[in-house]
Amino acid sequence: MPDPTLQAVAHRQMQLGWWSLLGFLTLGVVLESLHGFKVGYYLNVSNETRRLMWTLAHAHGTLIAILQIVFGLTVRSLPRWDARRRALAARCLTGAGWLIPGGFFLGGVFVYGGDPGLGILLVPVGALLLFVGVFLTARGFHCNPR
Repeated sequence: MPDPTLQAVAHRQMQLGWWSLLGFLTLGVVLESLHGFKVGYYLNVSNETRRLMWTLAHAHGTLIAILQIVFGLTVRSLPRWDARRRALAARCLTGAGWLIPGGFFLGGVFVYGGDPGLGILLVPVGALLLFVGVFLTARGFHCNPR
């Protein structure tokens, strides 16, 4: 009989991943539109940092969304994975999915003399959460030999 908490974590991560993927793909379309319509707030040379930060937000958000979907599928193949570690890995990946692209995006909203805004400080915290989530997931395979 399948573990209901395992199924819930898998479902929640895949749901979050698919909605995040939709959101970040939409952001990509918006950025392409800003580029296509030659919007100065995005394209002017003085706004190069903003353009880079928002592009990084789109790219990282899209990749982490796909990682969340893969995590949801992975959870199902690790039925003996400790529930606390599985939940911690899921929370870490969720946090990374908010902090990394959010930090890049906020870093591009307010640019100070070519430097990103303070929102960029969220990125290293998100990167640490991403590292922990991936590490715990990799360790989950060690605890579930075939």
